[in-house]
Amino acid sequence: MFMDSLRHPDLVEMAGELRHVIDAVLGAEQAAAAVAHRRLRTLRDVLIEAEDRGEVIAIDTAAGSIDGRPSIGADHVVLGSTVIPLDAISRVRFR
Repeated sequence: MFMDSLRHPDLVEMAGELRHVIDAVLGAEQAAAAVAHRRLRTLRDVLIEAEDRGEVIAIDTAAGSIDGRPSIGADHVVLGSTVIPLDAISRVRFR
């Protein structure tokens, strides 16, 4: 009588251990991907998210500060009637 090699008691135990290891590795990879995503978001991405949420933000530039609800363009932010190029922004504060 032959035993199914996939049902051998030693292999069943090893398969369970491997499953735990693979789950741990997958969890670590997902956590690393989440961190990388947060680090790779651009200023424009963060501003688009604020626009989507309808947040009031304050933008500081060398010329001063302005706050309001943003509208985001390809390379600028509009607050009220003021157009601010993204490369002129020194700080963004979320309210």
